[in-house]
Amino acid sequence: MESFIGWVGGKRQLRKEILSHFPADGVGRYIEVFGGAGWVLFAKEQVAGQLEVFNDLNSDLANLFRCVKYHCEALQTELDWLLHSRELFFDYIGQLEAPGLTDLQRAARFLYLVKHSFGSSTRTFATDAKSGEHLRQYMPKIKDRLKKVIIEKQDFEPLIKTYDRPNALFYLDPPYVGTERHYSVQFGEADHERLAAVLKGIRGRFILSYVDVPLIRELYSLCNIYSTIRINNLAGTPGKKTFPEEIIKNI
Repeated sequence: MESFIGWVGGKRQLRKEILSHFPADGVGRYIEVFGGAGWVLFAKEQVAGQLEVFNDLNSDLANLFRCVKYHCEALQTELDWLLHSRELFFDYIGQLEAPGLTDLQRAARFLYLVKHSFGSSTRTFATDAKSGEHLRQYMPKIKDRLKKVIIEKQDFEPLIKTYDRPNALFYLDPPYVGTERHYSVQFGEADHERLAAVLKGIRGRFILSYVDVPLIRELYSLCNIYSTIRINNLAGTPGKKTFPEEIIKNI
């Protein structure tokens, strides 16, 4: 199935190729460490008895997924009050930066910003008119898909250590080197190095999506690396229509 939102660096185009690298069996738990829009989670087959985890350190993103899972109808009602307007768009940015909103109000405004921004950046107003009717009809399906998914908001290191087992499969799509400014959660070179160090010590298996740059090839030189191409969906990078990517595995 499709995700209900877009996201910076989302894997809509690559999800089928990523899924082709998943092991055929022996996966008792699946953990999406940098969840984003959850394109791979929503595209993968649900396996009876398999534990599934969606994690993202962005608090508004984690809150949105929780509200869809637990308060879908109330969130749909809240969305009815949000109109397509440049003035409201920037008002909602300011409201999300201030305290006082309920979780539902925050989720509705954040979802509005994702849907009405250029490249799902939540920062730049998209001038094309967008109807919310399809989203309202689709959200109950998302709610059902998330029914048994654990939603977390943790730094990757404690999350991986918590869920690591020999039968675990981690899918990771961290912020790419050179694109950090597009994300609200900071992720620098030291974090890339820390992530590689954590993954070297796990008992389970992992699959990463990463930009093809020397730092990443050096950090994962002992892993299986497969090259592919991604269509550019990052705002503010004119002239770059595609990017070389890597799918990295310890399988």
